[in-house]
Amino acid sequence: MSARVPLTLQINDQAVNTEAAFDDTLLTVLRDRLQLTAAKRGCNQGVCGACTVAIDGRPMRACLSLAHNCADAEVKTLEGLREEKTLRALQDAFEQHGALQCGFCTPGILVSARALIAEQAQPGVEDVQRALSGNLCRCTGYKKITDAVLSAARMLRGEA
Repeated sequence: MSARVPLTLQINDQAVNTEAAFDDTLLTVLRDRLQLTAAKRGCNQGVCGACTVAIDGRPMRACLSLAHNCADAEVKTLEGLREEKTLRALQDAFEQHGALQCGFCTPGILVSARALIAEQAQPGVEDVQRALSGNLCRCTGYKKITDAVLSAARMLRGEA
């Protein structure tokens, strides 16, 4: 185990002082040191997307991101997005479309879907599929998730 050294991260619009070894991942720091548990430890290899957070606005795998490499970045976890209009629309649409079951993958999917809608207000099915291609769900299948993301985008555009 490597020695921990001081580290300041910008997480959810706040400067957070903590300690981390140079080989600690952002996921380890978020979950184990800061108790921000929305990002899940799934495969721990960057494959499942359960640990997805926004780093400088882009969905990234926290299990593959070294914490010290994020010192100059703005990190947003699902906890930090809960007041956002886009996230609320996504959560409502996921509920309406039955797009979640166990919820393990949901935080990562929501972070990825939020980034898509921020970049593209009127995404199509293929856009959603591409944006969520790194997020695995073993419970619901992807049709309901895709439908929910498209519905949320319509809702945010003021369409029925």
